[in-house]
Amino acid sequence: MAASSHIRLLSDAVINKIAAGEVVDRPASVLKELLENGLDAGAGRVTVEVVAGGRKLIAVSDDGSGMGRDDALLSIERHATSKIRDVDDIENVVTLGFRGEALAAIAAVSQLTLTTRTPEAEAGTEITVAGGKIQDVREAGCPAGTAVRARNLFYNVPARRKFLRSEQTELSHVRQTFLVYALSHPAVGLTLRVDEREVWRLAAGAKLEDRLLELFGGDLVKQLRPVDFQSGEVRLHGYTGLPQLNRGDRSDQYIFVNGRPAGAPLLHYALSEAYHTLLPRGRYPVLFLFLELPPGQLDVNVHPAKKEVRFRNPGAVRDTVIEGLRRALGSPPAVAEDAAPAGAMSSVAPGAAPPPPAENWFPAGMAAGAAAFPYPRLAMGSPLGRPPAAGVVPPVDSPAPGSGPWAWCRVLGQVGGLYVVMETSEGVVLMDPHAAHERVLFERFMKEILAHHVHSQGLLTPETVALLPQDARRVREQLDLLREMGFGISEFGADTFLVDALPVCLGNVSATTLLAEVAGTMERAGSRGGMEHWAEEAIAQAACKAAVKARDRLSAGEIEQLVRALAGTAMPYTCPHGRPTVIFMSFNELHRKFGRA
Repeated sequence: MAASSHIRLLSDAVINKIAAGEVVDRPASVLKELLENGLDAGAGRVTVEVVAGGRKLIAVSDDGSGMGRDDALLSIERHATSKIRDVDDIENVVTLGFRGEALAAIAAVSQLTLTTRTPEAEAGTEITVAGGKIQDVREAGCPAGTAVRARNLFYNVPARRKFLRSEQTELSHVRQTFLVYALSHPAVGLTLRVDEREVWRLAAGAKLEDRLLELFGGDLVKQLRPVDFQSGEVRLHGYTGLPQLNRGDRSDQYIFVNGRPAGAPLLHYALSEAYHTLLPRGRYPVLFLFLELPPGQLDVNVHPAKKEVRFRNPGAVRDTVIEGLRRALGSPPAVAEDAAPAGAMSSVAPGAAPPPPAENWFPAGMAAGAAAFPYPRLAMGSPLGRPPAAGVVPPVDSPAPGSGPWAWCRVLGQVGGLYVVMETSEGVVLMDPHAAHERVLFERFMKEILAHHVHSQGLLTPETVALLPQDARRVREQLDLLREMGFGISEFGADTFLVDALPVCLGNVSATTLLAEVAGTMERAGSRGGMEHWAEEAIAQAACKAAVKARDRLSAGEIEQLVRALAGTAMPYTCPHGRPTVIFMSFNELHRKFGRA
């Protein structure tokens, strides 16, 4: 007696629904696929309509190339596409879509209407599909381009429909998807209507900075810095946020690879490396980055929804991202203040108070950390300093006026025995002197190290430093590097070292404390695999030990020097460990809190 058969061929209807589950899991994924089709068709304007969070309707219309009748019928078949021809084309994909699954997947789980016309055709084609089955094909009058209306998503897949979230949740995903593609293609005009109400109408022909202002507003945009760096065949451009512009997750990190919204573990690692001395653990920068490289250097066929990519030369991509971001974080604002349009990246908030009278201010352009101060010392709480006398020329290494975090400021005093309070043209600033001093020392030391010109100072009495065995081993392995960093150090037997000189810029710190702290960072930073990375980590820790103690009460003169020195650093907003050096409250925010907005 023959055994009964347990293996069966699935019907086309079941196969299509299973396949649809890989591509379409919620209304936002329908929007993603339809937007990609419109952008690949060369659309100059795209309109999106959503009803009930996308459950009842998702409609996308574009003014792209459109399709003829035969192509329109083929487009709703599985694995039918105009974007690749054979397997070799997958390695050189230049379009957003290429699998030929999107329309078939959407049609399998919705009631879909496709209307399309090429510019040269007198009439278009309208196709109606329900649950993957064609209901009607007819000639239609319509504008050039393509319009797709997907109604009642998952009406024939109850198990999938019950897993949809609330209308508001699904709508938030739809809006996020719209925003991502609005950023990736700023030259394309996009409109979003939700429940017959227009939410966004974004102009065509825009640049990225214009699109950012439309979507995020000037307060966020003026905290961005432009990125534009190329190494070999890899180019990185866009905008990245200053350290104070950070989040508790990666939700505001927008990364586009050859115009495609995509991520990769490698990119997250590179971002972490670029900011590792600027942000504390668990905080993530806001950024809008475009990575461009030859299509053959990229594998986009990794994930059914094309959310992840792989790189043929990951090291080159990683290094380009790290170097591009580090250079950008030392650059001026994205748009020159005198050239910015209304509301765009201005460093002076609307409604900000004008600068105070001349006798109450001192410029950021004074010598960073200069020992000599030509003005009389004043009691805490008094206006600090006066403008330079005629003929007084700041030293060459002074920062240019306005190049720091403020164009001018007035120090009002110190509160809680710790925090410094300042007024600027934009609002009120609180400064942590301890964190600020760390940043100043860190950059001063790093500048000397990278220039291979570290100034050392001999100790009056050499110190004998005994370390734990594991720390002693790390120091012993890096003696040559420590000497390059300005340490006069030699072995003194067993796990003991003799220190007779220290880097000048670290001040009068104990050699025992400093060397133990530096040794403790070697293993963690050494895994990063580069001298500069190791040095940054070690110096950050060492600077912390040498910096102003948290509860020190500073004199007016010391605060003046520290404020000026901080304004002259490349990254004045955080200490080397990522803690903020300053916290800012704009006049606009103060007006709102006091009901004056």
